[in-house]
Amino acid sequence: MPSGPRRLPRPFDPDAVDRLVERFAERGDACRAYAASAEGAALLARLGGNSPYLADLAVREAATLLRIAERGPDEAFALALDPLGRADPGAGRDGVAALLRQVKRQGALIVAVADLNGQWALERVTGALSDLADQAIDFAAAHLLLAAAERGELRISRGRNGDVRSITKGSGLAILGMGKLGGRELNYSSDVDLMVLYEPEAAAYHSDRAGAAYVRLARDLVRLLDERTADGYVFRTDLRLRPDPAATPLAVSLNAAITYYESMGQNWERAAMIKARPVAGDRALGEHFLREIRPFVWRRHLDFAAVADIHSIKRQIHVHKAAKGAGATVALAGHDVKLGRGGIREIEFTAQVLQLIWGGRDPALRDPTTLGALAALAGAGKLDRRAAADLADAYLFLRDLEHRLQMVNDRQTHRLPEDAAGLARIAAFMGFASTDEFAAAFMSHLQRVERHYGKFFEAAPALSEEGAGDGGNLVFTGVEDDPETLATLKRLGFTDPPSVAALVRGWHHGRPRATRSARARELLTELMPALLAAFGRQSQPDQALVRFDGVLSRLPAGVQILSLLHRNPAMLDRLAGILGAAPQLANHLARNPAALDGLLAGSLAPEGADPSAALPALVKDARHFEEALEAARRLATERKFEIDAAAFEGTLDADLAGELRADLADSAIAALLPRIAADFAERFGRIQGGAMVVLAMGKLGGREMLPGSDLDLVLLYDHDPEAVESTGGRRSLAPSEYFIRLAPQIVAAITAPGAEGRLWEVDMRLRPSGNKGPVAIRLSSFEQYHQENAWTWERMALTRARPIAGPPALKRRVTEVLRAAMLKPGAAGSALADAAAMRARMLRELPAEGPWDVKAMPGGLIEVEFIAQALQLRHGPEHPEVLATTTRVALARLGKAGILPAEEAAALIAADRLWRTVIGMIRLTVGKTREAGLPAPAAEALLRAVARLGPAADGQPAPVDLPALRAQMQEVAATVRAVFERRIGPLGSMTGGQE
Repeated sequence: MPSGPRRLPRPFDPDAVDRLVERFAERGDACRAYAASAEGAALLARLGGNSPYLADLAVREAATLLRIAERGPDEAFALALDPLGRADPGAGRDGVAALLRQVKRQGALIVAVADLNGQWALERVTGALSDLADQAIDFAAAHLLLAAAERGELRISRGRNGDVRSITKGSGLAILGMGKLGGRELNYSSDVDLMVLYEPEAAAYHSDRAGAAYVRLARDLVRLLDERTADGYVFRTDLRLRPDPAATPLAVSLNAAITYYESMGQNWERAAMIKARPVAGDRALGEHFLREIRPFVWRRHLDFAAVADIHSIKRQIHVHKAAKGAGATVALAGHDVKLGRGGIREIEFTAQVLQLIWGGRDPALRDPTTLGALAALAGAGKLDRRAAADLADAYLFLRDLEHRLQMVNDRQTHRLPEDAAGLARIAAFMGFASTDEFAAAFMSHLQRVERHYGKFFEAAPALSEEGAGDGGNLVFTGVEDDPETLATLKRLGFTDPPSVAALVRGWHHGRPRATRSARARELLTELMPALLAAFGRQSQPDQALVRFDGVLSRLPAGVQILSLLHRNPAMLDRLAGILGAAPQLANHLARNPAALDGLLAGSLAPEGADPSAALPALVKDARHFEEALEAARRLATERKFEIDAAAFEGTLDADLAGELRADLADSAIAALLPRIAADFAERFGRIQGGAMVVLAMGKLGGREMLPGSDLDLVLLYDHDPEAVESTGGRRSLAPSEYFIRLAPQIVAAITAPGAEGRLWEVDMRLRPSGNKGPVAIRLSSFEQYHQENAWTWERMALTRARPIAGPPALKRRVTEVLRAAMLKPGAAGSALADAAAMRARMLRELPAEGPWDVKAMPGGLIEVEFIAQALQLRHGPEHPEVLATTTRVALARLGKAGILPAEEAAALIAADRLWRTVIGMIRLTVGKTREAGLPAPAAEALLRAVARLGPAADGQPAPVDLPALRAQMQEVAATVRAVFERRIGPLGSMTGGQE
């Protein structure tokens, strides 16, 4: 965040300073003494030398100024607001109006002094002004509610001693602060943007007449706050940010507002709602409204379509200002520091649009303050850190300048003076030695803001046809094929130009639902040269484009994805590469078009960042369980595709990809388990001391998940021995029945399909007694089984078990039980023989399904894993340090302990990585095949992936074609088989293993 000393104002008008000192001293001996002190003289010079308004206010509220000097601004401000907490809201209108204006005068003076003395930072200044507005509006609302009750319009209680909150609670009135007030960033002389909402059934005697009562209240609220009297005014008030202000009354019912936003809300209204918060009335009702419209504000998918929409508002502002003579370029005299180029609004728009794009995925980005949003966006990698720092520095400078402009005469202005004297006054008020020095700093900030804003909003992909070839045509609007277009498509690499032309023409004619809107077709036209060039570079461009058509055809609307590609042209190459070489990923994308959001999210994430880190917050933030589940499905679908795409492209190796897939599953299950348990508890209560742990096994437990891996899970529970049945629910259950019923709820949440697909498939066959046993097992029964009855293969499976969700204390107990079962000395002796016998049986009954089934083939992945698992069981009692849930880590530890020779450990680790790389790439490209040959794009991708592993263990270079790769695989398999037979036991022939 920006830092550095703040400039203190210089007095611009010495004569005005003298006049203020003289007037202030006339208020009494204490004032005279303060004016003669160094502190008092300096402050009066800053006030009187720059601001006629503050000079008058200092004289009128001299006692307040002395209180600031004596107690400091924080205590003085609290004392100024204190009467609003003690006064009676039911007093007469004149008395209430006078009190509100007194509090405003004193609060405004204290804020100004703390600001000009450098005692408060900008956030404290704007926060104090917002607190002042909140309490004033709340007190005014309570007064008006009581007045409505006296007229017989509403049922309102005076509460305890006229307490404001007890009056407004349940009143059916919710007042939202919007704009600067909502974001707690109120200007010094700002108006307050309010939205007045009401619930007709809450307090009205007759719901059909409620609207008239609340509309009158809203009108009276504006008058009470806005009207100028001899005591001044409270706040200028604006209600135009309500839904459809030209057609709706001043107060809008909650249901009408929710319906409007769900059906007709615009992007600029979404941006406005980022800052909305309840400031007065029934705050719980206001929070309910904001929860209900949260899906409108925070879209489920990346929303690049909002960029052009929000920017169009800024262009309209420039046109409007230019028409008034303000001009569209940065200038000093008369420049609007809020709406002009390089101004505050450009900083706010940049933050808000990025929040709208990404905030649906990450609740941490939903900060309503501009500085907070910039920091969060930079921290999440959504905004360049240098840009964020420049924008934050400029924001601080411009907001300070905005306050100085408004402090001069308490006018809601944002424009610099036109004349030299006025500019000199503002330069002095800002603490600069000269107008030129001020101008240099001002222009420097504006130019940086304008540069960053222009880069983000106004830069667009080039729409030239360089990808279409020299002088090439791309015309798809007619009924018949354009010959030059067909020639261009041929040059781009397409083998069947007429079919490609027909496909694209169908898009332009709105055949897919995604391209039926005018905006979608406009974007499509702009994208077409780059899009066709990207797909033309693939080895089978026609097929790649057909797969893109499959994605496009499944979309409910196309503006989002086309805007995304338009704003991120590098995505075209990534997308074309995936669709061209990975049919499995293409099919996944066609089934789940939302996964494309994950592809972009990963490409823009900072190095080392995990986009799924937002998942717990999304689940917690959900309004109800189904929304939490959909949020988890959506992010998991996107993240899985993102990981798979990165693995396919080579930016993730098999090790890291496996870890990230497991981390995603861990995060999703850990986030959902409390919500599932809470939802279940609403019906059946809770078991005393009861809790459940999700135990990960297999590839998830080992953090070696492959594309499409299911989840091997075991559900364990425990409870207080004294617990007899659940309490607190609509029905009671015995502990065992309680958890046996809860377990399927967990499995269903993970496996049930939704609009975003399903989370994962689940396999629970690794629990004691397999499919025949209960779905959930009490921890003591699990412990007893593995100490007394478990088969060797079940204990081998435990080597990869780890608890991933549940209370920390119970997870620690589960870990202790697992460790004791694996280190049981009595069962170590038979581990090797049992493992060899089991592998021999698998070779007979479950042989490999084709040459690419490197998991089941002789010397394949299963044998590597068996070696690691059996040796851990055999030597764990004497060497507990060898235990590890990840195969390659366990092999390295076995080598370090001398149980495996170093060269054998290294060879097995290399084999494990090769087999997982091959399996992963086969699954991503062709899915599953029994054929020795592979399609050219899949073969190329597989060879690239193996080449990234480096030279083979014997130093041979990476294979250059499939025969060479098959030869290398046979050598590696032979090495694995040899180690297996030396360390575990004999198996027989490499070809069948049936001896």
